[in-house]
Amino acid sequence: MAAESIEELAMFCKRKGFVFKSSEIYGGFAGFWDFGPLGAELFSNVKKDFWNFFVHQKENMTGIEASTISHPKTWVASGHVANFSDIAVVNKKTKQAMKVDKSEVDKFLKENPDWQAQGEFSLMFKTDVGALNPVDAYLRGETAQGMFMDFNAVADTSRKQLPFGIAQVGRCFRNEIAPRDFLFRSREFTIGELEFFINPEQFSCPILEKKHKELKIRLLDAETQEKGGEKLNETSIGEMLKAKKLDEWHAYWLAEQVLWLKQLGLAENVKIREHMKSELSHYSSATFDLDYEFPFGSKEIAGNANRGQYDLTQHSKASSQKLEIFDELSKKRVIPRVIEPTFGMDRIFLALLCKAYTVDKKRDNIVLKLPARLAPYAAAVLPIVKNEDMIKLSKEICTDLRKEWNIAYDESASLGRRYARNDEIGTPLCITVDEDSIKKKTVTIRDRDSTKQIIVPISEIANVIRSVRSGENILELGKEVETRVK
Repeated sequence: MAAESIEELAMFCKRKGFVFKSSEIYGGFAGFWDFGPLGAELFSNVKKDFWNFFVHQKENMTGIEASTISHPKTWVASGHVANFSDIAVVNKKTKQAMKVDKSEVDKFLKENPDWQAQGEFSLMFKTDVGALNPVDAYLRGETAQGMFMDFNAVADTSRKQLPFGIAQVGRCFRNEIAPRDFLFRSREFTIGELEFFINPEQFSCPILEKKHKELKIRLLDAETQEKGGEKLNETSIGEMLKAKKLDEWHAYWLAEQVLWLKQLGLAENVKIREHMKSELSHYSSATFDLDYEFPFGSKEIAGNANRGQYDLTQHSKASSQKLEIFDELSKKRVIPRVIEPTFGMDRIFLALLCKAYTVDKKRDNIVLKLPARLAPYAAAVLPIVKNEDMIKLSKEICTDLRKEWNIAYDESASLGRRYARNDEIGTPLCITVDEDSIKKKTVTIRDRDSTKQIIVPISEIANVIRSVRSGENILELGKEVETRVK
């Protein structure tokens, strides 16, 4: 049984040390959150997994980490100063405030006569730069612009040729009218994003494979939405290509996003929503949202936009610098077009917790069924009793395993209670040290989700952890280890 509400999950996160309200000793500050000890570990693992999948495993990708404040002209050139805004609406009776997309405001007010519009508000966070004669500047509303402004520098120093991409994971800020739904809509958050640069005349994608085209998805297309419908169409990336909803490079990166979500165990609860023409961003010719089914509804956790040549062209004009590259294929200098896959990393974090949170009635306990490679602790080492020799050996095992992973150690309370504590925070394996550990140099390893146990030599513990983190079944591992040791 999953969490019944986002409030239940938020209370759990606070109680177990995943997420706290920012500045809570002063009553908190709406739209800002702190990741606690377990949350910081989980979030770090999610970001590393993103980087591994989208950068390290790709030959044509590299990364940067740009500053959160850039020259003020950045946001004028990008269109954010003029276009990055929402309409605030307020309930006439309760005074509750919320935002409505510009394209939806007339429809919303017609359907909700108790609400009235309060005007258009910029989502950009203003700040001052400089102690003397300060200059107006902005905290970035997205990570993308740093990658566009650094395009020439990255291309020159990395020696990348088209097509190639630049990735970044970083903090962003939006002055949300009404932050809500726990981590979902905040004023400070993290985006994982990449800008993929392509010759504007190249539309065939040589790395688009059969696995991408055959990838099954649930699509809410623009035509259905324009007619007021919400029915999902069971289709594939290949069928979307045939319907000319996107080009091959766009299809490749949309498929790669779905494949990462599948690897995280989230894809089955995701639908893809095609943007209607009336809601497309000022820079986009085609955009798709990847929406996850949260307890509070189906909401966007990722997006994929065809930004064309808009950003590089805008910054070229505003800076009087040519943001272009010599393309070996066409033997001429070009301003690349851009495909932009984006993830709200806090939202991915939240989706993982929603999916993992399980009330296990048999165990009478919460079990956090996180993917093993993302869990805050890779394993916990538990001496079965407080015996001096067992404690000594347990700590030696911890010291050895901590060279590679974050390992918990727990010697207090009954073994059952210690199992339950680790189940609750998502620890995938519990390693029990007992009398046989002293005599035979073996340990018992218990699996979080199935509660199944295997006995392995101490020398094999690290191999078992590696295998479980890669998705292997613990009982099969037990057989493999037994065969190998024999």
